[in-house]
Amino acid sequence: MAFAGKGGVGKTTCAAAAALHFSSLGRKTLVISTDASPSLSHIFQSTPADGLARVADRLFFLEIGTNQARQMWEEKFGRDVYRVFSSFVEIDYSEYVDFMASMLPGLAEEFMVDYIRELSYGGEWDTIVWDTAPLGQTMALLQTPALLTRHLRLAPRIYARIKVGAGARETILDIIQRWEELSADDMSFLRRGVEFTIVAIPEALAVNQLDGILRELEKYDFNVVRLVINNVVQPSNSDFLQQKEGQQQGYIQQLCDKYDRLQISKLPLFPHEIKGLETLHKVMEALY
Repeated sequence: MAFAGKGGVGKTTCAAAAALHFSSLGRKTLVISTDASPSLSHIFQSTPADGLARVADRLFFLEIGTNQARQMWEEKFGRDVYRVFSSFVEIDYSEYVDFMASMLPGLAEEFMVDYIRELSYGGEWDTIVWDTAPLGQTMALLQTPALLTRHLRLAPRIYARIKVGAGARETILDIIQRWEELSADDMSFLRRGVEFTIVAIPEALAVNQLDGILRELEKYDFNVVRLVINNVVQPSNSDFLQQKEGQQQGYIQQLCDKYDRLQISKLPLFPHEIKGLETLHKVMEALY
């Protein structure tokens, strides 16, 4: 299960509440954040040790940053490809990694997905909840397989002749082909193994952007099943909140009418910061 949306709409809070829900059902649950500025540790009020942190019985979380994702790529492909580059280009490893990341903007995100895919099929977890990066970065990930395919079409005659090293069996073309196969596996996992929940807030910009977001995800045949409308103002005696509620109602109605094919949940605007299991339980109860 993945929670996606623009930055600042409450994806991480929803993901944490969903993970708490599944763990309360007796499932061993892992919630993973691949946001560049993760906040699971803030919400759970817990500091990860060696990456993985236990929050409660059957509930764990993990925050994966760009450096960890690059390390994953390095373990599978990075050093092999670097040996080729460094044989005819004078470049140190850190510059080379930056170059590859700039050439393929979805590089880090792809290897985060690959890591989640391996965890999902590993059998250790009953449920994995994924707090995705803001959608701009996710869209960059979706372009990576096409960039790889284009690269393969442009340079096979050159790459096919270059060996990784003396006596090596694998050419650079073989390595890129292996990388392309990994990309295909990851895209298949996103299509067949992940249910997407989109989180939005009832404001004009968010409502206007949502159609494009859903169209892009559905173009890749991703399984979008749910829309969470977050920060919904509840009836109040406050003039300020009454005006805010009235403004939101029009946007909420638009969302409910336009996306009635999805399961729609409304999360109230809470008067307190969502931090710690006690307040997170309230979000969980509203979400489920």
